[in-house]
Amino acid sequence: MPIRYDPDAGAGGTARFEGVCAVDEALPLAEWLEAAAEPRVDLGACTELHTALLQLLLAAGPAVAVAVAPEDAFLRRWVAPLLAKP
Repeated sequence: MPIRYDPDAGAGGTARFEGVCAVDEALPLAEWLEAAAEPRVDLGACTELHTALLQLLLAAGPAVAVAVAPEDAFLRRWVAPLLAKP
């Protein structure tokens, strides 16, 4: 499964993105983002992120914290800064 949802004690959980994360992961991600109190994302093992998933993360705004920056150069340079809390 490209996105694993791990519960964190008191934080709301962490979504761990692994490998190619495609559009079919959008609905589960949207539901998780809505339900999680303090959602965090781990993009460390993500190699491709569909734009629908990126849009969901951006729409969630500052509520999403990046727990682990992506190893992929493109995601690290262009996507991670967009998700960084101001």
